[in-house]
Amino acid sequence: MTAVSTAAMAVSMLQLFVLGALGPVLVAELGVAEWQLGALVAAGFGVATLLSLPAGSLVDRVGPQRSLVGLFLVSAVALTVLAVAGSAWWIAAGVALGGIPQALANPATNKVVLAAVAPEHRGPVTGWKQSGVQLGALVAGVPLAAVADWRWGVGLLAVLCLVGAAVTARLTVPALPARSGPGDGVGDRVRALAAFSFALGFGLASVNTFFALHGVQRLDLSVPVAAWLIAVMGLAGIAGRVWWSGAAGRADDPAAVLPLLGLGAVVAVAVVALADQARWLVWFGAAGIGVFAVAGNAVSMVAVMRAVPQKLAGRAAAVASSGFFGGFAAGPPLTGLVVGRAGHTWLWVTVGIAFGVAAGIAFLVTRRTAVTV
Repeated sequence: MTAVSTAAMAVSMLQLFVLGALGPVLVAELGVAEWQLGALVAAGFGVATLLSLPAGSLVDRVGPQRSLVGLFLVSAVALTVLAVAGSAWWIAAGVALGGIPQALANPATNKVVLAAVAPEHRGPVTGWKQSGVQLGALVAGVPLAAVADWRWGVGLLAVLCLVGAAVTARLTVPALPARSGPGDGVGDRVRALAAFSFALGFGLASVNTFFALHGVQRLDLSVPVAAWLIAVMGLAGIAGRVWWSGAAGRADDPAAVLPLLGLGAVVAVAVVALADQARWLVWFGAAGIGVFAVAGNAVSMVAVMRAVPQKLAGRAAAVASSGFFGGFAAGPPLTGLVVGRAGHTWLWVTVGIAFGVAAGIAFLVTRRTAVTV
């Protein structure tokens, strides 16, 4: 179950990872403008945001296994569309279809964890399955690097999604209580965690988009070396998600871990900003952002699962995910304006403020122990 859930999280964003990996090719071969690539990524998260709540309700009604099979199948279709794309419009169609598995991923995998994993192991398992997003970025690059024609590489990824659907269909997932009706609500705590996730996603998306550019333009790093900033952040994020999720799972209140992660992220951003004076500091800052900020989304999922009855786990995960996706959609365009008009220093000020807001919201969440359902 852990492997399938991790694979589902990886597959859910494959179309966006492919878009990033093929950026130079798409610009040269299909005439896609640079600004269109950025807009497509933002639009992908926008679609996922809009679909999150309906997807969460769907998972609660049809169950996690059917939802995961659908996730793999739709991902295969989205990647196939990208593989045969002849224009930016086809790429947009593939990205839009990819919003469906993005919206399904957290609700479906959270319900799998609740159904199939003992309570004492749910924290670490959640950390591993949330790390699937980082693993997906690595998986996306392997076929594209190994196959001469990029279209065949994307097609191979689509075939792997079909394999995932077949494997998932053969599993036996214990049944969870069905959602009883439209009157069920997820409570104020989950909505507050969605606000936390929005601020966190805003900052993380901005870092993902502009960190390598900062390394090249401000720190005089070469392009390959600057790309390692994202890799270091991602690898540290995998370790952080597993460790912090385990700690949150053992805590009486998993949300109590979130303020520490928010404050740690602020400190890590400050270290990156200080790298203007000592360039080697940027690597510690990248690792810190991974350990604290990247881990925040996984811990918030542990807190969401603890905050509601099992019958509402899908909708609750969808509410929190919609905040995270919304932050990812809003962050890069706004921080791009900041970088263009005020420079890189203000990029990190903006990101630091976003992480600080996330820490503040998390602190308020922990102050309110009552959960309204």
